[in-house]
Amino acid sequence: MKKRLSVNLNKKNVGDIVKTPSGSLIVGTYEGSFTEELRKIDTVSGGHLKKLRKLGELKGKLGEGNYLPALPGVRAQRTYIVGCGKKGKKLSRQDCVRILEKMVSAAISSGASNAFISIPSLNVLGEGDDWIVKQIAFLCENNSYTYDAKLNKKNQKKILLKKVSLTINSSVSLKKLKEGIKIGQAIGRGSNVAKDLGNLPGNVCTPTYLAKESRSAARKYSSLNCSVLGEKEMKKLGMGCLLSVGAGSAEESKLITLKHNGGKKTEKPHVIVGKGITFDTGGISLKPGAAMDEMKYDMCGAASVIGTMQVIAELKVPINVIGIVASAENMPGSKATKPGDVVKTLSGLTVEILNTDAEGRLVLADALTYAKRFKPESVVDIATLTGACVVALGHSTSALLSNNERLAQKLLKAGTASNDRAWQLPIWDVYKKDLDSNFADLANIGGRAGTITAACFLSRFAEEYSWAHLDIAGTAWMGGKAKGASGRPVPLMSNYLLDQS
Repeated sequence: MKKRLSVNLNKKNVGDIVKTPSGSLIVGTYEGSFTEELRKIDTVSGGHLKKLRKLGELKGKLGEGNYLPALPGVRAQRTYIVGCGKKGKKLSRQDCVRILEKMVSAAISSGASNAFISIPSLNVLGEGDDWIVKQIAFLCENNSYTYDAKLNKKNQKKILLKKVSLTINSSVSLKKLKEGIKIGQAIGRGSNVAKDLGNLPGNVCTPTYLAKESRSAARKYSSLNCSVLGEKEMKKLGMGCLLSVGAGSAEESKLITLKHNGGKKTEKPHVIVGKGITFDTGGISLKPGAAMDEMKYDMCGAASVIGTMQVIAELKVPINVIGIVASAENMPGSKATKPGDVVKTLSGLTVEILNTDAEGRLVLADALTYAKRFKPESVVDIATLTGACVVALGHSTSALLSNNERLAQKLLKAGTASNDRAWQLPIWDVYKKDLDSNFADLANIGGRAGTITAACFLSRFAEEYSWAHLDIAGTAWMGGKAKGASGRPVPLMSNYLLDQS
């Protein structure tokens, strides 16, 4: 993972606010009263801040910002005041993140190479100050992301921020706060790994490319091992379902396994499985042309697995984790799978493929069966699986479905703590009959509750272990002018796995 930004924590010293030279100084304040830091700035600037407040500026309302260039007596070139709301008021996690995002945005937009951020005492419901610094460290990495692989670099956006110094009014130990920063930065970098892979065009980011990047990660981190199965090996194993998806493509399908050996050899591993469709035309069931370019993002589940594995390796998390990427390119062609074809899965079940554009569940079916050989403690699959998920939950929330309520609650908790939230949908038997087929054990589509029936399909291949499914079709990327991968759900998955340690 790229390390291009330094985030460090200084012991609180009000004098540092005005004495430390920096490109930008960002200070949080409350409604109605100045913090100790702002009183110091007001004193050295000759009462400048009090004058502004009398004029109706510097209100301190939550999320509001004021830009004050070249303040007298302050060595920073630019000063930003960020409102934190009423002093002592309980903040939700979302409101706190809103404040921190404003601070980070000010640091990045200043164009300066270094920034000094002073966080006042914030009372976040259910969280401590180590969570606050973890979030701002994550945001510093995540929000300073740029896509560096543009073929024409002339118009490439550059983020100049290289160093961030933090102070926080806190009674939490410096050691614990620094650990929060370390974790937040690692998760931010892992999120950026997922963004990079997602944003690459389909002619570059192929199944072979994902295998290459996974091998590269294994060379970088001593705790990671990588193995890759090609089509010959998968055919020998009997992965007819996964192979059916890439049958029409010139690109070879791959099954990639990354192992993090952080725990005892006897400990059961936690397995995460990613859908890696590097481009999805829909196959013979061809998609409409509009916005089809965004189907390069159909491998964001795989990207999040690769990113999360690097987070776990960098933090040396003391558990065993296995990441599996099921990757193929879904193309129409003379050898492509046709609607009505029946294929045999690694589990032995047969599937009638009624729609070749419901291909993600096909590659995941064999990958979930393959995961069984590791005797897992838990398995979580991550996939941009259904358009129905976007209709149900929009672009803010991932869908979660599981055969184990305890596992589901752990994931929901991790999503809340990381501000990468999911919402649980049912996976009741009443939906499973929609996948009945006259010609195979089950069909690959059925019924109107598309997100649920897709998970019901996957559940048939995960009956022997605790399993959960994350549908990230609405959260993995944004379309239109803001087109780009989000890096989700690397924060959720990283927090979940850290909790298991």
